Amino acid sequence: MQKTLEAKALIDSGKARNINEAVQAVDLSRSAYYKYKDGIFPFHKMVKEKIITLSIHLEDRSGTLSKLLSVVANAGSNVLTINQTIPLQGRATITLTIETAPMTVGIDHLVKQIQQLDAVEKVELIGSGA
Repeated sequence: MQKTLEAKALIDSGKARNINEAVQAVDLSRSAYYKYKDGIFPFHKMVKEKIITLSIHLEDRSGTLSKLLSVVANAGSNVLTINQTIPLQGRATITLTIETAPMTVGIDHLVKQIQQLDAVEKVELIGSGA
């Protein structure tokens, strides 16, 4: 993934005239470049687009994820990615990446709202561009 970022930077800066030159310069296969190019972005681009990633530890209860997503939607945020681990010993971790630009509340307020959900044990901001 790092090599994909490096290849994209070479193309964007004009140091590589095309994808072939860029992938050769960073020792990356073209297929790997095409696999990751649309899903990998440098952190500074995420900052401009106001994207945050939250890690949320919660108890495995029916309806918990639905309530969590409802809080996020009510804040006016747009969910970009969501990943949930398999619940072990009644606990699961959700990694949630959201766009904050359209939000009607602050990030701190959103985090507090999520923390107030019964099944939520811990909320951590693990990536920020806001």
